[in-house]
Amino acid sequence: MNFNKALELYKAEPTVEKAKSLAKELTAEMTVKEKIRMLQGHAMGVTIKNTLTKGRYYNGEAYPAGGCKRLGIPPVLFTDGPRGIVMGKCTCFPVSMLRGATFDHELEYEVGEVFAKEASALGANLFAGVCINLLRNPMWGRAQETYGEDPYLLGKMGEALTKAMQDNGIIACPKHYALNSIEDLRFSVDAKADERALHEVYLPHFKKCIDAGAMSIMGAYNKVNGTYCCESKDLLVDILRDMWQFEGFSLSDFFYGIYDGPRSLKAGMDVEMPYTFKYAFLHGAYKKGKITDNDVDTAVCRILTALITTLPKYKKQPESVILSKEHTALSRKVAGKGTVLLKNKGKVLPIPQGKRIAVVGRYANKVNVGDHGSSNVYSPYCITAYEGLKNRFGEENVAVYNGCKPEKALEATAGCEYVVVCVGSDWLQEGEFLVNLGNIKKKPKGSGGDRADLRIPPEDVALIKALAGQGKKLIVNIMGGSAYVINEWHEIADAVLFSFYSGLEGGNALADVLSGDVNPSGKLPFTIAKNEADYPPFLHLSDKEREIEYGYYHGYTLLDKKNIEPEYPFGFGLSYTDFEIGSSEITQNNNTITVKAEVKNIGEVYGEEIVQVYVSSNNTAIDRPVKLLKGYKRIGVNANSAQTTVIETDLEDIKFFNPETKSFELDKSYTVFIGNSSKNIKEAGKIQF
Repeated sequence: MNFNKALELYKAEPTVEKAKSLAKELTAEMTVKEKIRMLQGHAMGVTIKNTLTKGRYYNGEAYPAGGCKRLGIPPVLFTDGPRGIVMGKCTCFPVSMLRGATFDHELEYEVGEVFAKEASALGANLFAGVCINLLRNPMWGRAQETYGEDPYLLGKMGEALTKAMQDNGIIACPKHYALNSIEDLRFSVDAKADERALHEVYLPHFKKCIDAGAMSIMGAYNKVNGTYCCESKDLLVDILRDMWQFEGFSLSDFFYGIYDGPRSLKAGMDVEMPYTFKYAFLHGAYKKGKITDNDVDTAVCRILTALITTLPKYKKQPESVILSKEHTALSRKVAGKGTVLLKNKGKVLPIPQGKRIAVVGRYANKVNVGDHGSSNVYSPYCITAYEGLKNRFGEENVAVYNGCKPEKALEATAGCEYVVVCVGSDWLQEGEFLVNLGNIKKKPKGSGGDRADLRIPPEDVALIKALAGQGKKLIVNIMGGSAYVINEWHEIADAVLFSFYSGLEGGNALADVLSGDVNPSGKLPFTIAKNEADYPPFLHLSDKEREIEYGYYHGYTLLDKKNIEPEYPFGFGLSYTDFEIGSSEITQNNNTITVKAEVKNIGEVYGEEIVQVYVSSNNTAIDRPVKLLKGYKRIGVNANSAQTTVIETDLEDIKFFNPETKSFELDKSYTVFIGNSSKNIKEAGKIQF
């Protein structure tokens, strides 16, 4: 038996049970040394070669792990990239947070197909860009890598990306499992969560990806309830394998994910990445009886099962697919659909052709596509805001000042009727903590990591205020990874939009929206609160405390519970037209709730609305959220027309976890709401069980 023979037999009977049986046969053919090598990352040689001969960067080529040449077993070939493939010079898409703002998992599947093709073209067979940690507090520096604050939205988007990968023969790897949403203290923080919070808030999106077919999962650096994630039997065996029936393999986060090799292996951590540190001593531990044949064989079988079930769909792509017109066009399309229009006083937008426009601010003509850490994509070009507006409105109609000095900005706006101010954050203020090696006590300035402040920089605020009251139409474009507190300035702007980090075609997409070529339809995937204190507590590097409670409430559920008004609610976003959600009806069967509603476009231009379904339990005996997102649908409607939309919600998604029975259960009755944000909803009906 060799790997090619195993693949032939699997193709004749393509079931997971057959793959597991073949994996056991293959494992039995291997020596102990070969089996232990299957559990080890082997990226050191790639890294040295790239550094010495090519001057390459992190993950410049696929990082290998495992493999057995004698039996023809290929290595796992790892690539990163929540906003595109980090190897080579691939297509930089908008960050996951912007894609979350599209509320469009069908579009996310298309994005995943592009990622799969470009990964294949550069030789990878595992994609670790399914980032689905929940945004609990916008201070989190790597918020841009995920899809938002809501578990249901995270699950649907992660599910789509997972399916796209697995359907194209690339092993999907959701990360970071679990409760990983503090960056600066990622190596030491202990996130505490009770069973209900764990299963209802912080884990359901991971389960959706597992149910969608993900055949690998990456453990996080942090502790959960006192145990490091990569050594947690509770997470890796009791929940992941016994409760969720996960059939794939686990791999560690890089370098510092594993502290004790035998302990991690016994707890269910299969592969150490990207190099062999603690797992270098597994052979010695085996000889001493600290790990058994069963420990090793179980891990090897999981890896082989993933390879056998996934690689038959793998199609090697030519490198010509990278940066193809189709891929860059999709990036632009996604950026436009995910841009959120927060304010449009007096319908100052869209900007008519022929108007003079000034683009000012620190990001007016600066490449700003997000974090420079492990998610960085090295595209050969990126369209800035100024370049995009110049392309659309003509160079003679667009002035630029790339900076924050009010006097110079005012000079640039002379003769202009519209002023677009580009503010927010960049990789220096938020992202992966690039110098955090586990023992840094003081955070160097401009080193990424968690945000120091939930407000945009004071120079940006001063610039906005200086430009207000000049008789010009003031448009503020926020670039960043997640929510900001904006109450000190948003009232003085005529229009405010959130373009996040919008990828290599971001400037063109911004021009598409500002010109009206694209009618904005993005919705906030998080809550913009009025005050910093409205978000849950957070820990920084300067804090002595290393334990934090990850509670049951955050985001819109927390504000709902405390009856606090947000600045802008979860799911909110304006359009250049107006919609009305008319009459609705609910039907239910054994597995789903179906909400049918009429959506009217009462404006003068075509637009797309995202209709949202929220569900509220009527059980008053147990603490429940006021309401939870449980369905959504993007629908396009012509001017002065109406369309009917149908939104289905699985009954499994409205269940609550019962710690006594260790299972999810339905309450006796629910109220269903429909609307276009978490605050703008109306009752659609009730359901009984």
